[in-house]
Amino acid sequence: MESEIIFNIDVMLAKRKMSVSELAEKVGITLSNMSILKTGKAKAVRISTLVKLCEALDCQPGDILEFKKGDGE
Repeated sequence: MESEIIFNIDVMLAKRKMSVSELAEKVGITLSNMSILKTGKAKAVRISTLVKLCEALDCQPGDILEFKKGDGE
């Protein structure tokens, strides 16, 4: 398994009692792009999008992003 970055957007949405569509609207991205972020299928994320996510969720980048180390194989 490779190392990966995990987006914990679901956790923050639950803490903020916010819907995915509401977050997508606040951040200014489509619902389908928000789903790509949520599921970890995104290949890249713009810093400006990360800033907007943090603003909308009133959190720090570390509240959303988690590094999961692979087993090295």
